[in-house]
Amino acid sequence: MTVIKAAITQTTWTGDKESMLDKHEQFVRDAAAQGADVICFQELFYGPYFGITQDKKYYRYAEPADGPIVQRFAALAKEFSMVMILPIYEEDMTGVYYNTAVVVDADGTIVGKYRKNHIPHVDKFWEKFYFRPGNMGYPVFDTAVGKVGVVICYDRHFPEGWRELGLNGAHLAFNPNATKPGLSNRLWEIEQPAAAVANGYFVLAPNRVGREDNEYGDEAVDFYGKSQIVDPRGNYVGELGSGTDEELIVRELDMDLVQQMRDDWQFYRDRRPDSYGEIVAP
Repeated sequence: MTVIKAAITQTTWTGDKESMLDKHEQFVRDAAAQGADVICFQELFYGPYFGITQDKKYYRYAEPADGPIVQRFAALAKEFSMVMILPIYEEDMTGVYYNTAVVVDADGTIVGKYRKNHIPHVDKFWEKFYFRPGNMGYPVFDTAVGKVGVVICYDRHFPEGWRELGLNGAHLAFNPNATKPGLSNRLWEIEQPAAAVANGYFVLAPNRVGREDNEYGDEAVDFYGKSQIVDPRGNYVGELGSGTDEELIVRELDMDLVQQMRDDWQFYRDRRPDSYGEIVAP
């Protein structure tokens, strides 16, 4: 495909998993009505962002990467011929959990998964309580919309992961998030455009939106949405998402821009991995 339509979503925790699943199924149907070829949901899309607290009850949101939730959306992917990036809470075995994005092709086939590599553990982001660090590198998947890679939320602060996706062939890098105001505000404006330019690919970054006080009361934070799609030259494709409201964002992407950007800026030709030893030093 030379031009594709890509969708990303942002929403607020409803208070229960089933209504969140129904809401995201409706996002799929609405995106299909607008001609979308691929869709990506926000980080941990069917639950609250439970990193706010450290509570074992949220372990019960985890399920296998080929479990009922993924199978439900894989059936929708097949029905609507739509590639899907599904950010889930993965149970690998009893008591072992990952923050994972499952990639489903347009025929409903599960083509692979990415496990979040960088796990924060700071106030209101107590993720080491819930997740093991990823152990699958930075895979890139051949799909009906092209070569797709994923980094999840906190991963975006580490340029090495973005570059790994580029070196592995990605033309579309998805970055599902649960990001709140504070230190990250300025970073949200610059990190995805910088990654898109440095690596010559599209970056698609959905972010959770709204206040989850129905789950956490006074502990809740305001996720600021502003989901974004960035082209390989670092330009936003259309407006950013709302800072306060649920939204389905659908944009046309000219995939020829990947080739054009890389021809204009030969970053892959001119990189010097022989000089970067300290980057991978323990």
